[in-house]
Order: sequence, then structure tokens, then C-alpha cells
Amino acid sequence: MRRADRLFRIVQVLRAGRLLTARDLARKLEVSERTVYRDVRDLQLSGMPILGEAGVGYTLRRDMDLPPLMFNANELSALVLGARLVKAWGGDEAVAGAADALRKIEAVLPPEMRQQIDSVMMYAPGYRLQKTVRTLIDRIHTACVEQRIIRFDYCREDGQWSHNRRARPLALYFWGGAWTAATWCELRNDFRLFRLDRMEKFELLDEPFTLKKGQRLEDYLRQFEKPKNANG
Repeated sequence: MRRADRLFRIVQVLRAGRLLTARDLARKLEVSERTVYRDVRDLQLSGMPILGEAGVGYTLRRDMDLPPLMFNANELSALVLGARLVKAWGGDEAVAGAADALRKIEAVLPPEMRQQIDSVMMYAPGYRLQKTVRTLIDRIHTACVEQRIIRFDYCREDGQWSHNRRARPLALYFWGGAWTAATWCELRNDFRLFRLDRMEKFELLDEPFTLKKGQRLEDYLRQFEKPKNANG
């Protein structure tokens, strides 16, 4: 994490209004306590109204809050449900991001609306999602963004295995219980969907790829937009 990003994150975490120790911040940022002390001191010297001291804890002065966010009940319910869905069915990085986002929203809501968060009676139990799949979500998403080839063993629905499959990942899709990776498969030289819960021995290779025309995500999606034959 870049130092500028880390300083911004410290401010956002402290905006939740709770007193946090350097150890708490170090754990959230995955840095040393010494780094936190230095960063907080630099923020204070720059004029950021951070209250507290080493050995006690830190918080942000309340008048640093943004003006109250104006959400209606339906919008707030949608935000809470979305965060709960991500927590239940997302990768580890997305889960952390959803929790942070909801905490920031809660910190700047008027008190009467803050209470409504706990009154949203819509939940998304995620006990069916395997830990290995959560990890794969993050790794394949990284591969999509960085355009890096993935390699894995794969078990088809009929139980037949194929080994050392190489694919160029395009995007991840969630189908209400199962995650799939849309890819350009090097073995088939065509688009293929792979279920994450059927992958084994996954590797994210340090091998970049460049997608040619006809291999990109928009080309894959265009297959579903072709008009049907008028004669059936």
C-alpha cells in the first residue's frame, strides 16, 4: 500500500468515531505500530484534527465529519443488504471493503438513520461458500485486472478431470450459489466458463496476456446478443 493511500485509510478508519489504539490501526493496515505512530504524527502536524496519544488511542474530532448523508429507507436497506451479500458471498478483499464502506456510511449518518441499519431484516447466510473459493475469487479477480494467465486442474460436471488447463480470465460471475470465471481457454481456443468450486491446484502465473479481437469480454457477451433466426 502506498503511503498516501495508507494515510487516507487512517483518516477514514478514525472517522468511525471509535477510539483505536496504534495496535488496532496496525492490524487493519497490516503495518507495524511504529509506522502507525509516525503516520499519525505526520497527519497531526499537517493539521488533521486527530485526538489522542501513543499508549492511549486515537480518534478524529467529531467536527471533521462530512455533512449527514441523505438516504431514504429504501436506499439504506439496499446498501445494507448489498454489504451483507458481499460479506456472505464475496472474496476476502471484497468482504473487508464492504465492511469498511458500511462503517464509513454509518459514521456520517444522522443518529436517527444510524439506528435503521440494525432494523434491516434481510440477510444472506454464506456458510455454503468454501474458504478456498473465497481465496480464488480474489486471485482470479487480480488475474482479470492484471491480465495474467491462470492454470488449474478442473473437474467437469460428469466427473471427468482435465489437468493443467491454461486460461485468460475475463470476468467473474455469481449465479446465486456458484461463482464462475469467464475465460478464453487456450486448450479449446474458445470462450469457456469454469466453476470456481471445481478448480484445484490453482496457479496465478507471472505470465501476462494480450487479448485479441474476438477474445475479449465484450466479444463473449456479444454472443448472447445475436438475434435469433426468425424461422426458429
